Amino acid sequence: MAANPRRVQVFLQEGASSSVGKVLCLPETTEELVQALRVAFSLDEDTHIKLQTKSGAEMCDVNLIQNDEVLYLCLLEKMEEKKNSQWSANCPNDWINLNVGGTIFSTTRSTLIGRETNSMLAKMFQDSKQWRNTVDGNGNVLLDRCPKYFEPILGYLRHGKMIIEPSIDPRGVLEEANFFGMMTVAKQVQNIIRERKKENYEEPLTRCMVVKALLVTPAKCELRFQGINFSGADLSRLDLRYINFKLANLSHCNLAQANLYCCSLERADLTGSILDGANLQGVRMICCNAEGCSMKGCNFDDPSGLKANMEGANMKGVNFEGSLMAGANLRVATVKNSNLKNCNLRGAILAGTDLENCDLSGCDLFEANLRGCNVKGTKFEEMITPLHMTQAVP
Repeated sequence: MAANPRRVQVFLQEGASSSVGKVLCLPETTEELVQALRVAFSLDEDTHIKLQTKSGAEMCDVNLIQNDEVLYLCLLEKMEEKKNSQWSANCPNDWINLNVGGTIFSTTRSTLIGRETNSMLAKMFQDSKQWRNTVDGNGNVLLDRCPKYFEPILGYLRHGKMIIEPSIDPRGVLEEANFFGMMTVAKQVQNIIRERKKENYEEPLTRCMVVKALLVTPAKCELRFQGINFSGADLSRLDLRYINFKLANLSHCNLAQANLYCCSLERADLTGSILDGANLQGVRMICCNAEGCSMKGCNFDDPSGLKANMEGANMKGVNFEGSLMAGANLRVATVKNSNLKNCNLRGAILAGTDLENCDLSGCDLFEANLRGCNVKGTKFEEMITPLHMTQAVP
């Protein structure tokens, strides 16, 4: 008959008087004993355990355990909790490292929880066990946010003032404040946004303002509107002769039937504007941006010999249909996808011009210079005068 197997009594760390113990048969190896303890006390594999005697000595060899010996099971903290140990304590002066989008910020717990106590950021560090903050390999708390916009918020938490550098868009800081539930911060950032709009925003000049300026200016005196914002203004049918609109914003303006004789529109923004029927004799539109404009029935032809200059201009998608453009200078301009049907282009300078996919049906191109221009996909149907090869040969 086999001898009775040895037994061991195991209690949790609190001791036999305060904890229910387990009686186990001693296996042959220490590894088998550890596994049996995990099963008996329902412990997961990540929990580190240590078997101790009553005096606190660690029991490392199953062969040293005597029959019916009383031992105590000590549960060690998990590895993840060890990583979090640098910020999991309750001391408000603890230093915490934050990994915000790859940028490391060092601060204290009191900074994070002191001002915006009801914010999500504060609650993340008031009770780390509840939030289970994720850390990187160095124990830095990971925040998947933009560091550029987070830095002003951290500065506010430190000294109570919201300071945003001019190079930082306050709208990004506002998004961060809303994400973390910082209502006080959000209000301050909204005030900064309003102030910046007041400083930088320039209201477009209205028709009334332009008319008042015209009334007090002699007809042949150059009126300087250089760099002024007219975006969306209705300037139709006005006498705007000799005005300097260089670098001005005239996008989406209504300039239909306006008199722009000898105006300077050099490098001006005319995108999406309407100039149907406008007088553009002698106009300077060098390097201007007139993409998507409507210039139907415009007059660029000055019998006195003063020619319109649109050299290097962006005229993509412009509707020139029926315009008088004799002698106009469109050298190296971009006129791609434009409508030039029935235009008078006699003697016009189109050398190096991009005319790809343009419609030149019914045009008068007598003596026009087309040397080196791009006519891929261009329509030349029903031409008034035949196009001579020497006009297009480089």
